Amino acid sequence: MTPRLAVAALLLCGAAAPAFAAEPARTTPPHPAAACPEGADWNMPAAPLHIYADSWYVGTCGLSSILITSPQGHVLIDGATEKAAPLIEANIRALGFRMKDVRIILNSHEHLDHAGGIDQLRRDSGATVMALSAAADALEHGKGDRGDPQYLSIGGFPAIPQVKRLADGEVVSLGPIRLTAHATPGHTPGATTWTWDSCQDGRCHHMVYADSLSAYTDDVYRYSDDAAHPGVLARFRQAIATVAALPCDILLTPHPDASQMWKRLGPNATLPLVDEAACHRYGEAVTARLDKRLADEKAMPEKEKAAR
Repeated sequence: MTPRLAVAALLLCGAAAPAFAAEPARTTPPHPAAACPEGADWNMPAAPLHIYADSWYVGTCGLSSILITSPQGHVLIDGATEKAAPLIEANIRALGFRMKDVRIILNSHEHLDHAGGIDQLRRDSGATVMALSAAADALEHGKGDRGDPQYLSIGGFPAIPQVKRLADGEVVSLGPIRLTAHATPGHTPGATTWTWDSCQDGRCHHMVYADSLSAYTDDVYRYSDDAAHPGVLARFRQAIATVAALPCDILLTPHPDASQMWKRLGPNATLPLVDEAACHRYGEAVTARLDKRLADEKAMPEKEKAAR
């Protein structure tokens, strides 16, 4: 067990550490699961986990939140739901890190299950929230517009003021940390995949936090309707190709089940965490689901006609 995980174990069992006396008092969160099951509830507490080198899992069993640490401060990717924000904060503190040292918060995409907790995390840390321009407006308003395929079927989230706009390919830097933003629209207009390198003992791994790339809609929006949504389908396929081609040693995803994370990370892991083919296989899987969605959309008019 690493020193930080030893600290985590003590704190999660209820021990107090004098070093954290300056941190704001918080309600004790529910005891985390010893191991996360597949298909877990979004807000099911999870114990924090060491991924590799400076990268840590601090999310819930059902939703990812990734902490990347450095002596100059930390970067947090995704805030899960509004209800999960205190669980993320508890996990960060359990690892021996301080919320006030979280300097930057990033987002995979502008939905309540990944952005819902960001405003509280921002307020409790003082961090700057950064996102691609295509996501920033939705984050600041607490909900996207009709360009979001799930606009009619998904709720809003607490609005996040003053989101710093980023461009596709822009590098976010903090001390030794370098994260690259890759625009991967499709699931939402502002969907973003993040890449960085984590290094330990002279060995570096290419880390990929790939956006969901799932073709869910509210059944009014149709990916196949290019007249209503010009270029969206072509950009979606390009986004999948982008992720599939990334240098990729360790794949992480906003929904752990989307990439079998609990089979690769944690006490019940049975598959290797490092897998250079993971992003390619992920691309194949989401392509198959997109093709299935398009086939379903094509069949919808026939089903509607038969129902009359």
